[in-house]
Parts: sequence; structure tokens; C-alpha cells
Amino acid sequence: MKVAVGIGCDRGTPLATLETALSQALAEAGLSPEAIVLLASITLKADEPGLLALAARLSCPLRFYSPEELAAVPVPHPSEVVRRHTGTPSVAEAAALLAAGAPMQDLIVEKHRYRGPDGRNATVSIARMS
Repeated sequence: MKVAVGIGCDRGTPLATLETALSQALAEAGLSPEAIVLLASITLKADEPGLLALAARLSCPLRFYSPEELAAVPVPHPSEVVRRHTGTPSVAEAAALLAAGAPMQDLIVEKHRYRGPDGRNATVSIARMS
């Protein structure tokens, strides 16, 4: 199975926290990193060092979507807190679905949340590629 991974994170989230969040989400889905075709997030994170480092570590393309593009995607767990900070009710779930070109039923990890020992938060969602 090939998948797209959507990632949301706090500003300044280190690579180690993102790697742990991703590893946990992959384990939840019974997948290995080799299944990942594409990483995706919001344009606000286009300069996020940890996210860029994760894509480089995985040798995986990283695609960014605008808040408007993400907000147009129906997701199972919209968040008003996320909307206040980013302009969209979903980053990880919506980015995974857009990157996969898939409907909501292909979301195999809906919203895996992880707070690293550094206090930074990351959210990972995984969608089956259509």
C-alpha cells in the first residue's frame, strides 16, 4: 500500500518529535516508512526546519497547501483551535487527503497527536493513495 502523510506541528517542532509522531502513526496503521509516497502540510509551515529535515531524511517530496485548500476538505475531526491559528479547521487530515487524492474513507490514521519531550506538538494523519 502507498500512502500520503499529512503533518501539522507547532512552530519550532524539532525533527525528533516529528519522527516519533510519524513512527507512532505508521505503527498504528501497521505500515513501514517505505509506504510513504508524499508528505504534506500547510503553506504556513513551508519554512519549518523540522518538517523540511523529515522530508529530506525520508527522501520524500513535501507538498504544501493553502489554508483555503485545506478548509475545503471534509475531515472527521475539525478543530476550532486549529482554525484560529491557521485559517483552516484541519491541517494533518486535510493535507493527507489532498496529497493522496483520496476521499475521507481512505484516511487510515485520522489524527494521531503527539507532544514531544520538548513540549512541541505534532499531528499526523495517513491516507491511502487513490
